[in-house]
Amino acid sequence: MELGRIGVWRRHQDGAGGLREAEQLGFGAVWVGSSPSLAQVRPFLEATERVPVLTGIVNVWRVPPEEAAAGHAELARGFPGRFALGIGVGHPEASSDYTRPLKAMRDYFDGLDAADPPVPPEERLAAALGPKMLDLAAERSLGTHPYFTPPEHTRFARERLGPGPLVAPEVAVVLETDPERAREIARRYAATYLEKRNYSRNLLRFGFTEADVRDGGSDRLIDAVVPHGAPEAVAEAVAAHLDAGADHACVQPLGHGGAPVEDYRALAAVLL
Repeated sequence: MELGRIGVWRRHQDGAGGLREAEQLGFGAVWVGSSPSLAQVRPFLEATERVPVLTGIVNVWRVPPEEAAAGHAELARGFPGRFALGIGVGHPEASSDYTRPLKAMRDYFDGLDAADPPVPPEERLAAALGPKMLDLAAERSLGTHPYFTPPEHTRFARERLGPGPLVAPEVAVVLETDPERAREIARRYAATYLEKRNYSRNLLRFGFTEADVRDGGSDRLIDAVVPHGAPEAVAEAVAAHLDAGADHACVQPLGHGGAPVEDYRALAAVLL
């Protein structure tokens, strides 16, 4: 499955509008996020013609592995070579069942292996931030899809996993040249994640402080995790993830609606 260097990330709630044009512009993959069901992924495959579509991610607490495997098999039959199953544990604030996440992921992989038909390792991947989860992703899947991370985490993931496994971070961006307006948009997005322990703790591992993650995030943190500015400046920030070892980066433009076609056009001109 060839993802190319740059893809687009889209919340499943925002639908598949504009993705045919994104594909025609040259983006190499579509990532469907915000814990979709497998049924909710089908419209994204139907809206595009050839690019791979991946989940980023199916939540392991919400979708049993046998159900995920059955959905994967159905989509693989309907769209051969175009679907990969991204899974993850989400964050503890979202599930009362959130205990022993590493074991839960290991058990989920076991369930995908035991399903009939199973989900092949090369057609699945895992969200991972910490070292043990990264190791598991490399051991049991195609690789990892980190979310809400700076380039320093991408470098860490590549060093941890070595040259083989996929490292494909999500990169939220704001195409807005007014820094204050751009940071306002970025903070609205970041607020959800800075309140989650797994994301905030991960940022603390990479040089940010408790002060940085409070009150909507410091300018330093926001600028590092949600790059903004003119398309050329945003392209440099996305390229920093690739330079740090990412095989593929999926951009999530913010602030211009759920189908930001103008942002896709502007980013394609400088990234593709």
